[in-house]
Amino acid sequence: MSKDYRVLLYYKYQAIEDPDQFAKKHLVFCKRIGLRGRILVSEEGINGTVSGTVEQTDQYMDHLHSLPGFEDVWFKIDEADDYAHKKMFVRSRNEIVSLSLDDDLSPLDITGDYLKPEEFHQALLDEDTVVLDTRNDYEYDLGHFKGAIRPDIRSFRELPQWVRDNKEKFMDKKVAVYCTGGVRCEKFSGWMLREGIGDKVGQLEGGIDTYGKDPKVQGDLWEGKMYVFDERISVPVNHVNPSIISKDHYDGQACDRYVNCANPECNKQFFSSKENEDKYLRGCSAECRRHPRNLYVKEHELSDEEWEDRLNAIDESLYAKQN
Repeated sequence: MSKDYRVLLYYKYQAIEDPDQFAKKHLVFCKRIGLRGRILVSEEGINGTVSGTVEQTDQYMDHLHSLPGFEDVWFKIDEADDYAHKKMFVRSRNEIVSLSLDDDLSPLDITGDYLKPEEFHQALLDEDTVVLDTRNDYEYDLGHFKGAIRPDIRSFRELPQWVRDNKEKFMDKKVAVYCTGGVRCEKFSGWMLREGIGDKVGQLEGGIDTYGKDPKVQGDLWEGKMYVFDERISVPVNHVNPSIISKDHYDGQACDRYVNCANPECNKQFFSSKENEDKYLRGCSAECRRHPRNLYVKEHELSDEEWEDRLNAIDESLYAKQN
């Protein structure tokens, strides 16, 4: 049975003459039809993820397809139980993905070879192909392709320097890169080609999202889940032999549920079951659990006495001396 809501993931590298004006008009339309999500607009194109009812998302797709230059935008569609976003944002930016190169490039001029899901599956099995995850470390830790290289980065703009520092992994080799929906790989595969890093560079067409929906590969060779930048946090990819590869921060048990530390000055993202989140007040450390601005305590309206009782239960105290 089909669900009443959908999430759309899409992008298009296409010249936009006045991104500020485009963004303003686009936001008015999205709010008028009741859509929610986050859309970035720049002179190089558009990149967005939005959610709404089936009717709202149909209206939005028809609208974007009606704009000159965007007639062929490829929407990746997921069914959902509700909105996957809290609000609607459309913002003008310098880039639709923040790579921040000193000498920028356009995927319309140079980009890696597109690999269909079946071709990418074969690349994963090819011992002569190096597979690089172009996403951030916390995305990789939730789920990734088997054998893929994990870049030690927290943001996409750090990836070029990381690759330069580790170019021996890629030189004179076939390289296959991948990301969530394809937008990061379009530009990054082109950058690798321009830099001469890798003998041949290919990219997963449509990203992980498309790979998981492909009727033939069905997400095979993917481990864990895929990180998404909305209220869902994660979605399944492998429909052949799904697995959980991440571990609970507190007890080391298999867990793919991400939370943010309740100490707003820390805000570390880590894996935790709901039971352990409650037990440890969503604090990643003893210091964060007793932090005076602990958001878990605020959200659950715990009194100081209740707060102390919770900490005593795990052999800690609200009044522990600070080192």
